[in-house]
Amino acid sequence: MTRVAIIDGIRTPFCKMTTLFNNISAQELGRIAARELIERLNLDVKTIDEVIFGNVAQPADAANISRVISLLSGVPVTTPAFTVHRNCASGIESVVTAAMKIQTGEINCALAGGTESMSNIPFFLTKDLQEIIFRFNKAKSALEKLQALSLLRLKYFSPRIGLNLGLTDPVCGLNMGQTAEVLAKEFGIPREQQDAFALRSHQRAIAAREILKEEIVPVIPFPKYKNVVSADNGPRENQTIEALAKLKPIFDKYSGTVTAGNSSQVTDGAAALLVVSEARARELQLEPLGYIRAFSVAGVEPHRMGIGPAHAIPKVLRKARMTLKNIQAFEINEAFATQVLACLKALESERFTQEFGYDSSTTGEIDPEILNVNGGAIALGHPVGATGTRLILTMLKHLKRRNLNTGLVSLCIGGGQGAAVILER
Repeated sequence: MTRVAIIDGIRTPFCKMTTLFNNISAQELGRIAARELIERLNLDVKTIDEVIFGNVAQPADAANISRVISLLSGVPVTTPAFTVHRNCASGIESVVTAAMKIQTGEINCALAGGTESMSNIPFFLTKDLQEIIFRFNKAKSALEKLQALSLLRLKYFSPRIGLNLGLTDPVCGLNMGQTAEVLAKEFGIPREQQDAFALRSHQRAIAAREILKEEIVPVIPFPKYKNVVSADNGPRENQTIEALAKLKPIFDKYSGTVTAGNSSQVTDGAAALLVVSEARARELQLEPLGYIRAFSVAGVEPHRMGIGPAHAIPKVLRKARMTLKNIQAFEINEAFATQVLACLKALESERFTQEFGYDSSTTGEIDPEILNVNGGAIALGHPVGATGTRLILTMLKHLKRRNLNTGLVSLCIGGGQGAAVILER
């Protein structure tokens, strides 16, 4: 099969919801990342055969947001674009979809990425209020308008918060934090272990701040255009285990262990990669950061969605004909500390390996020293549509920096899935 190369990538800083990027739309964040990548590579936009971006919130004012980003970035109108949505793995889905299209020979060069403005996920009117507004607008006389207004009740003005709706699974009825509590209890992961994992995420992100600038384009936020944002604003320099211990559980107030401190941050951001066939890379005289070796997606129970990586990892290793020991670096998205820790415990368990029929060479212990070495979403944030792309970019930069050959990226997916990608140099 055609070998698929990733030439380079760029991302915006990741900023906590309602802070520095509060007024920047998802399409604008995507445009910033896409255009910067084009400029840095000095790429002729006519070279791009297709634009594919992942996005979860799907803003109403930017239907098919990938096409909007494409046009705003100066890509020709003749170049097609489409948007993909696999919840938290949308930013991976865009890249692997590009890879599959390249492998089939349909395209040779794709601009792929992900974007999310969680600050701008809307509030929704109640159905009762919508019907009254609709009736009011249809009214043909003042009397009919007054009759419509007479139906108003104070309770109808309580909005439905889009973010809460999106983070709640419609099948099992649990929000994502509650699914993390399920895993904490199932795998017996204490609060202290979760907080220690969260602290390490912040410490590593702070230590890697200069390194991470290699993958970040500075942004001057609208509308004042005064301050330059050049770094993620989630990592806390003075984070302590004592401060984390003071936080109260937010998803199970009585017996829970998952807090805001040991969960991923709700974040705005975007990332973009140039994905090409190996032959096209040679034609353009572009040196790849690395190559996609294999990718895989696994399904799990929605109420245990966080365990997805423990299933996707052995699946992708089998597909690549590799073992866990062949992997020199890992990125497992930190949706929740307990979720990553549960995946690690599952992979180490002989019972887990036997129960699901995985080859023992594709499971085992993952060295914490090669896992999320530059911090993860607990510190950096998790703009859901962009995280997958960010993980691939961060991993490829890390492999190059450390002169390593193989890395594996994985994340859990709301709704009960897990995704994994093996990258090589």
